[in-house]
Amino acid sequence: MNAKDILEQLVGFPSVVGTPNGDIVAWVKCYLESHGAAVTVLPGPEGDRANLFATIGPKDKPGYVLSGHLDVVSASERTWTSNPFRLRTEGHQLFGRGACDMKGFLAAALGGLPAIAKMPLSRPIHFAFSYDEEAGCRGVPHMLKQIGSLCAPPLGAIIGEPSSMVAIRAHKGEAAARIEIRGTTGHSSRPDKGLNAIHAMTAVMTAAMKTIDALRNGPLDQTFEPPYSTLQIGTITGGRSVNIIPDLCVLELEARALPSVSPTVLLEPIKATAEALEKDGFDTTWETSSTYPALSLDADAPLARLMEELTAAPTLAAVSYGTEAGLYQAAGIDAIICGPGDISRAHSADEFIRTDELAACEKMIVRLAKTLQH
Repeated sequence: MNAKDILEQLVGFPSVVGTPNGDIVAWVKCYLESHGAAVTVLPGPEGDRANLFATIGPKDKPGYVLSGHLDVVSASERTWTSNPFRLRTEGHQLFGRGACDMKGFLAAALGGLPAIAKMPLSRPIHFAFSYDEEAGCRGVPHMLKQIGSLCAPPLGAIIGEPSSMVAIRAHKGEAAARIEIRGTTGHSSRPDKGLNAIHAMTAVMTAAMKTIDALRNGPLDQTFEPPYSTLQIGTITGGRSVNIIPDLCVLELEARALPSVSPTVLLEPIKATAEALEKDGFDTTWETSSTYPALSLDADAPLARLMEELTAAPTLAAVSYGTEAGLYQAAGIDAIICGPGDISRAHSADEFIRTDELAACEKMIVRLAKTLQH
């Protein structure tokens, strides 16, 4: 099977984030084992989805990790012009949910496996495929906790998010939270007898807006766009009718922080504001829904220099979106982002990757393996 054939198989699995992924894991496991890879399936605590870790070459030697996620965002957009879970070919473009983000990288890595398996490797190539990355990198931490028993300490990890095959050395960290405020309902004609949860949430929103305004003043890092940490309110829900005092309001927000800043720390003033509402009789719940650290790899790091050789292009200093790379770095493994496709196509209807992008990624991975031969 070539990379396009493999991508067709992968897109055909509707492995939407937060849903069981046993089918796609079983298919990838079978394919890897058919080419001599040693495969370990690592079930997550959810019980219905798993990470997968595989090795080709000597496990007891330091090698490189090819990291990607098996899950995709939903395909609920009404503007899809074909079945999002059936790969559609149109010229050199391959359409399907996840074709770009990021089953294209998985297909390129697996497509290069037959050639790699024939090489006399002195150091290994590892395949680390995770679940629920699209929900805030929830799956990969469970795999990283066990990586010491799966292989020798890796030399580095390549996270194959779509980057137009340019290696990226840094990204922002992220923390997201869900705030729930419960008050007391009643008829709107007697607001004095109730506790309006939406009114209470305005204090939380005001605290968030103050933080948003303050962040624009720094700290600053001009390698990022925008060059400061950010915070935004993403959703707010509450109320049932205009003549009923709303007794529930729910707000979701996220912070994206420069490597020098903790994203969870940015949320602390907002959390304190929410908790202070309890003295007024409200019940509040704060739930951290996702968090992952920033990535920051030096330009002269061996992994960065290696990627410049493999891609024949200089590395890019930073992007503002997040990936699993920061978690690898936090686990003591140098990490860098490099994968086929353009991030602008991700999470959109008629998502696609080009055949030449798949081929370029596969060639890069095979070149990496050649550096590990006897």
